[in-house]
Amino acid sequence: QVQLVESGGGLVQPGGSLRLSCVASGFAFSSDWMHWVRQAPGKGLEWVSEINTGGGNTYYADSVKGRFTISRDNTKNTLYLQMNSLKPDDTALYYCTRRWLDWGQGTQVTVSS
Repeated sequence: QVQLVESGGGLVQPGGSLRLSCVASGFAFSSDWMHWVRQAPGKGLEWVSEINTGGGNTYYADSVKGRFTISRDNTKNTLYLQMNSLKPDDTALYYCTRRWLDWGQGTQVTVSS
């Protein structure tokens, strides 16, 4: 019943930008903290960012701080991740997750020249 659908990934050159979206359904979106988590090829899951229910409190991994911005629109049940100044090390499958329990299918981000 819970569904999370990520979109917005693609191929981008170093220094470029992408905005990821995650559309949620099947639960009270505005009542949950949300997270972005990524998995690089051959590596484990890495927490990227999180946001509180109202969107006023945000937190980031050191590796993306200052470059990524997490946000949400509770009227649209949508979570966002704005990614700027992208680096090759940002290449990964990006997931949105609710409580580290419910997951989307992921959207691929590839940063390459």
